[in-house]
Amino acid sequence: MSPTFAPCRLLNPMTSSPFPSGAITSVSGRTVVLRGNDIDTDRIIPARFLKCVTFDGLGAQVFADDRSEQNGEHPFDRPEHQGAAVLIVNRNFGCGSSREHAPQALLRWGLRGVVGESFAEIFYGNCLALGIPCLQASSEEIVALQTAAEAAPQSSASISLEPAAIKIDGRNWDLSMAADAKNRLLNGQWDATSQLLQQEQALQDTAARLPYMQGFVASR
Repeated sequence: MSPTFAPCRLLNPMTSSPFPSGAITSVSGRTVVLRGNDIDTDRIIPARFLKCVTFDGLGAQVFADDRSEQNGEHPFDRPEHQGAAVLIVNRNFGCGSSREHAPQALLRWGLRGVVGESFAEIFYGNCLALGIPCLQASSEEIVALQTAAEAAPQSSASISLEPAAIKIDGRNWDLSMAADAKNRLLNGQWDATSQLLQQEQALQDTAARLPYMQGFVASR
């Protein structure tokens, strides 16, 4: 039976896994493979879901149109992939519009890491801002990774950021990741909100010195 998708309907979370926080050094969990180049953000989360006022419930709507067309046979609907944490894709994943809803939907479905041949730049940055590492490998290595993952859907994959690598069913593959993005994840500096909260006193001191924060009262 084809899954049903309702725009902006707030459903139960797709995963009980906590959202990323702090330093991220590794990602572990079962895999889901999505083959094909140039999978754009409109396929990841169709435009009608951009009307939602929060990101809650977007996990249930990820790849809504593709999944409807495939009548329950889409990888995200297969029972062996439910609860997967690692997505393995091909080239130029996340291209198209810059909608932040795309990585938000993937995060809320339960994904905590993505491995692919290449990623659209804005999508890559949006994933980084959510604590989702996007690591890369050559086209040939990605195909081999996808084949290995599909052959062992119940096996847990393990991604390490330093060194950048993935292990599936006892076999290791080297990966690559931009140094700046890797360092931000390893040091916990990817989370701009947490960094601001950690500087609460400095923010208050700065606000106290700004006239427009003090009713424009001139300082003496």
